[in-house]
Amino acid sequence: MARFLSPDWIADASAAASDHAALAAATLGVHLVVQQVVTGGPDGDVSYVVAIDDGRVGLRVGVDGGSDVTFTVDWETAVAMSTGALGGQEAFTTGRLQLGGDVDVLLRHGPALVGLDAVFAEVRERTTY
Repeated sequence: MARFLSPDWIADASAAASDHAALAAATLGVHLVVQQVVTGGPDGDVSYVVAIDDGRVGLRVGVDGGSDVTFTVDWETAVAMSTGALGGQEAFTTGRLQLGGDVDVLLRHGPALVGLDAVFAEVRERTTY
């Protein structure tokens, strides 16, 4: 089992996303780069990228200066969202999730991001927190 937000976890999530047929179908025609920043984790801050490119979806460790949107959360919020205890909309409306970048792009491609939920649900079963 991979530890949440470790390089192994990000690799596992990337493999799950790239192999997910429904996600590939939901992201056809979508070009979107989402930067995820999680602060205050047990090993410090973690940044990773979710890249969607016309049906291909992958995750990688690091920062992408050309990202369309950036989500920033603290460790507690990231864990709560990953385990399903807290939804993204609630995290945003309560100020626990900070959003940066082009909000219009995010809204336009919202359905593609919903497809990621199924992938993360699969990975959650193999994750330690």
